[in-house]
Amino acid sequence: MHAILRTLFDRHRRHYVLLGLLSLFVAFSWVSVFAGLPDPATLHERRAPATTKIVDREGRLLHEVLDPRAGRRTWVRLDTVPDHMLDAVIAVEDEGFWSHPGVEARGLARAVWQGAREGRIVSGGSTITMQLARIALLDQRERGERSIRRKIREIALALSITRRFPKEEVLELYLNEVYFGQLAYGIEAASRTYFGKPIGAVDLAEAAMLAGLIQSPALVNPLVDRAAAGARQRLVLDRMVRSGFVLPEDAALASAEELHLVGVAASTRAPHFVHYALAVLEAEYGAERIAAGGLTVITTLDLDLQGAAEQAVAQHLAALQRPAPDRPARNVGNAALVAISPAHGDVVAMVGSANYREAAIDGAVNVALAARQPGSALKPLIYAAAFDVDRWGARAASTGRTDFPELPFTPATMLTDVPTDFPTAEGEPYRPINYDRAWHGPISLRRALATSSNLVAVKVLERVGLGVALDTASALGLTTFQNRERLGLAVALGGGEVKLMELTGAYAALAQMGTVHAPRVILGVFDSRDFAEVREDLDSWHASQPAPVGRNVLSPAAAWLVTDILSDDGARLPAFGEGSALALGRPAAAKTGTTTDFRDNWTVGYTPDLAAGVWVGNSDGAPMRHVSGITGAAPIWNAFMQAAHRGLPARTFEEPEGIARIEVCAASGLLPTKDCTLRVWEHFASGTQPRTTDDTQVRLGIDAATGGAWRSGCAGPRVERVFRLVPPSAAAWALQRTMPSPPNRPCTQLHAARTVGAAPTGGFDDTDAGGPTRRTPALAAPALRIEHPAPGTTFALSALLPTRAQRVPLIVRPGGHTQFVAITLLVDEVPVATLRAEPWRWDWSLEPGRHSLRAVGRSHDGRAVESAPVQFLVLDERTADVLAERR
Repeated sequence: MHAILRTLFDRHRRHYVLLGLLSLFVAFSWVSVFAGLPDPATLHERRAPATTKIVDREGRLLHEVLDPRAGRRTWVRLDTVPDHMLDAVIAVEDEGFWSHPGVEARGLARAVWQGAREGRIVSGGSTITMQLARIALLDQRERGERSIRRKIREIALALSITRRFPKEEVLELYLNEVYFGQLAYGIEAASRTYFGKPIGAVDLAEAAMLAGLIQSPALVNPLVDRAAAGARQRLVLDRMVRSGFVLPEDAALASAEELHLVGVAASTRAPHFVHYALAVLEAEYGAERIAAGGLTVITTLDLDLQGAAEQAVAQHLAALQRPAPDRPARNVGNAALVAISPAHGDVVAMVGSANYREAAIDGAVNVALAARQPGSALKPLIYAAAFDVDRWGARAASTGRTDFPELPFTPATMLTDVPTDFPTAEGEPYRPINYDRAWHGPISLRRALATSSNLVAVKVLERVGLGVALDTASALGLTTFQNRERLGLAVALGGGEVKLMELTGAYAALAQMGTVHAPRVILGVFDSRDFAEVREDLDSWHASQPAPVGRNVLSPAAAWLVTDILSDDGARLPAFGEGSALALGRPAAAKTGTTTDFRDNWTVGYTPDLAAGVWVGNSDGAPMRHVSGITGAAPIWNAFMQAAHRGLPARTFEEPEGIARIEVCAASGLLPTKDCTLRVWEHFASGTQPRTTDDTQVRLGIDAATGGAWRSGCAGPRVERVFRLVPPSAAAWALQRTMPSPPNRPCTQLHAARTVGAAPTGGFDDTDAGGPTRRTPALAAPALRIEHPAPGTTFALSALLPTRAQRVPLIVRPGGHTQFVAITLLVDEVPVATLRAEPWRWDWSLEPGRHSLRAVGRSHDGRAVESAPVQFLVLDERTADVLAERR
C-alpha cells in the first residue's frame, strides 16, 4: 500500500506543486486586494479635513475652502427629497439601483473587459452603491487610483453594504455624501449652493441640473459653463424619459425653463474669479485633494485691480440705471469685466456680474465666461488676418501661386463703402447697413476699421475668406466657432458668439505683437510649510518664475498695424468725436461693439501693460435702450483703465521690424502725384507698400465759359481743374454727393457760355463788395472745402458724457494755391468762428437737430471764396437708438 501511495504521489507531484503555488497566489491576491478593507459599519464616521486657502498674487486671502464635512453640509432624510430628484439621480447614475445587489453585471463586465485589455480602468460601470463605497470608505490615495484592484475592492464593499443596509438607507447615505461641485457635499448643500433653496423645493429642471453635476462637477458647473451644464441637464431629462420617470412633454418644458442660479459667496472676495480658479484646480488636482486641505494656492488676481474693476462696474452701471426726466429707462441690468496681463496671460481682475448675490440678474453666473454676440468688437481680428503678410506669403508658397494682388491688405487699401449685396447659401442676398445709415464711398481700411464701417468689414471678410478669418480667431484663443456650418459673412458684424475672457485674451495677443498666451489663473500650489517660506519674499519668488511661453499666431507687423489703427484717435474722430471714452491720455488701442438688437455691448482695448474687456447687457438677453458700446461699456473700460494705469509711465506700442512709413495720396492709398490734393503718411508691412502712383485724381483743361473739355476753338478762358475718379461701383454714391465729374463732351458741343462775371483767375465774380458769390459751374479745383464733418454724418448726444467731450471738429481745407487771411465758419448761416491761421479748425459743441455748415474765406488778394455747404445731423439721447449702432 505504501508503495502504491508513493507511486501515485510521484506521478502527481507536479500537479500538487502547481496546486500549492496556485493556492499561495490566490491567498496573496486575496490579502493584497482585501486586506485592510474598510468596515461598512463606519459609513457614518467621517473625519473632517483641514482647509485650503486661495490667495491673490500678493498673498492676500481671497477664500478659505470650508471643511466640506463640517461646513456646507446638511444631512437630509430620504423622505424629504422630491421623487423627481431621486428619479433624476437614478436615471443618470444607476438605472438598475433598486434591483441589483450593489453591482450591475453588464456595466461591470464591460468595465472589467476594457480594464483587462488596457491594464487600467478606462470606463466606469460604478453603481450608486460602488460610488458610495469609494467616496465614503476608501482613503484619498486609493480613491485617486484607476486600477483593477480598486474596482474589485469597490465591488466587495458594495456587496457588503447591500447586505448590511436597506436600499433606502444606501441612497440616503449616497445623496448626503456625493460631491456636486462648488465645495458642496450632499444634495441639500448643492441645492442651496446653486439655487438658494432647500432640496424639497427644487423642481424637475433644477433636479435634472443637480443630478447632471455628479459625474463631472468641474466640467459642467453652471456657474462657470452654462452651455455645458445645459447639455448635461438635457441628457438627464432624456434618461428620465427613457426610464419612464417623466413624460416627454414634461421633459421638454423642464429643458426650456430659465434657471436662476445664486451661488454661495460667503466671505469670498472676487467670488467669480475664485470659483473659476477652483474649477481649474479641481480639473487638475481633483476635488478630493482640494478638500483634503493644507494647500495654499497663489492666483494671478491683483486685489487692487479687482477693487478698481468692481468700483468702475458699480458706479457706471448705477449711472446707466439712474432715471432721467422725460426719458425712458435704459433697461440695463448687468455688466462684466476681465483684465489680462498681455505679457503672461495672467487674469488680474474678473468681475463676472454687477452683483454676485443678486438673484434677479443671475448674479452668481460668470458672464465673463458666457458666450455672447460681440457686435463689431470682432472686426480687429478679421483685419489682422487681412494684414498678415506671413499668412498670405505661406499660402502663395504652398499653392505655387503668387497672384494674390489684394492680399495682404494694408491700412491704405481702398474699398468702396456703398450698398452691396452678398450671396448667401440660403439664396437671399445679405446687405449690411452701416451704423450711421450712410455710405462713405471709397475709404481706406484705416478709416474703415477706426470708424467701424460694417460694409467694408464684410468686404474684407469676403476677400480673406470665412475659414481663414475663423482660423485666425481660433488661433488667438476663441473656442466658440466650432460649428462653422451655421456661420456666414455676418460674423464680421458679430454674428457668432464669443466669451469676454477669450476675446480679451485675443486683444492681449495683439498687444504682444501676435503672441497669444492662454489666460491663466493659478501661479503656484503649495503646502502650508512651503508657502510660509515663499511668503517671506513673494517678489523674489515671482521674479524667479519662468515666463510662460506663448504661441506666435500672427505676424508682428499685422498685430502692430491693427494696434496702430485702434489707437489712432484722429482716424476714429468722425465716428466717436474728440475726447471720447476710448481715449486714456496715453497710447491705448480700443474697439467697441454693439449688437443690432442692443442686447449686448462691448468695449475691449489695451495698452502695452494691460488688456481689459467690458460687457454690458442683461442676463436674460432683454434689449437695452439708448445704450451702445461707446455709452454703455466704454465709460466702465475707461474708468478701470485710468485707475489701473495711475502712477505708471506712459508706454508706446513698440514698432516691430519690418514696418515701412510711406507718404501716400489719401484718395487712393497710392504714391502721390503733383495733383494729389491731400497726402497722408501711412504704415505698411515691408513689401506691401505701394509701387504705383495715384490714378484717381486727374488734371484736365476746362473751358470756363461752357464747362466742357478744352479744345481748340473754345471761347475760353481755359482753366485747369483736378477731378477725382471713383470706381464704377461708387458712381451712384458720387452722383448723390454731387461730386464734380470730368466733362464727357468738349466745349464745341455745348451751348454758348452763360457767364456770370467770369473771372479769369479763379472763376468768381467779386464785383459785389457785399459778400461772396456762388461758384460757377466752370470753377477750377475747389479753393475751399469742408473736410469734416463729411456730408450726411450723424452724431448722437449722450447724457453719460461730459459736455466738453461732446464736441466735433469743424475742419476746412484750402485747395489749389489760394492763400487765406481769414475763414469764417457758419452753422445754419450763423457765424460760429473766424479762423486766421492754420490749422483751419474749430471745435463746435453739438446741438440736436439738422445743421448746415459752410465756410467763407477772404484771400490775400481780397477775393471772397465760399465752400459748398455740408449737411449733418445731431440726435439727442431720446432718438439716438434710431441708428442701429454696430460699433
